[in-house]
Amino acid sequence: MSRDFEEIDYQRTPLGELTLRRRRVLALGGIDVFEVKLGEAFLMSSLFHTVEVALADLGLGALDPGAWDVVVGGLGLGYTATAALQHEAVRELIVIDALEAVIGWHRRGLVPLGPKLTGDSRCRLVHGDFFALASSESGFDPEREGREFHAVLLDIDHSPRNLLHQRHGGFYEPTGLRSLARHLHPRGVFALWSDDPPDAEFLGALGDVFASTRAEVVTFANPLLDRESASTVYVARKGSAESHPPSAV
Repeated sequence: MSRDFEEIDYQRTPLGELTLRRRRVLALGGIDVFEVKLGEAFLMSSLFHTVEVALADLGLGALDPGAWDVVVGGLGLGYTATAALQHEAVRELIVIDALEAVIGWHRRGLVPLGPKLTGDSRCRLVHGDFFALASSESGFDPEREGREFHAVLLDIDHSPRNLLHQRHGGFYEPTGLRSLARHLHPRGVFALWSDDPPDAEFLGALGDVFASTRAEVVTFANPLLDRESASTVYVARKGSAESHPPSAV
């Protein structure tokens, strides 16, 4: 196999054929890019992680000072989880992923950020269905039922409308968001990555549940298209709304 391309892992999963691969992009100076595909769809690339980092920084930036317990829904290549751990106030981080293979990549050191995450005593990788846990009474921590968290950061579906599986759809409605909010502290924060522009209908659903909501458009350089691209980070907070008035969309 060429040094410029390597299929690192391939596994059949309940969601489809999952592939982890590395390719060297000569047009960008020969950098190594790690990519994840599910079937024929690209899920993520190490070339684009600005918004994954922004998800952690914007979500945690909306919290009150203190020691924080945080959940990340969706492990992927680990950028959101790693960015969360850069915040010294994070006391414990639980990262939930439905694909055991993805957790295995990190534990086996097959992806660049794996050793960093598995080597941090604050971080725990949990194999589970984020959406089922969000709607459950027991919540996100299998070792402590009913536990409340200061923040939940979610990066699984492409957007509230573009879903990896249709069964996720109910989560983005007020009923599903209320179930999630039960697992947050009284002034806790929910933040969500979306590949689509701000969605007024989804902001309305957030507003039915949370005291303050906003949509932040995050731009980043796209060297493959030689232009800027953009994604959205939604930030919603329980309790008092005085800190962050809603953003225009």
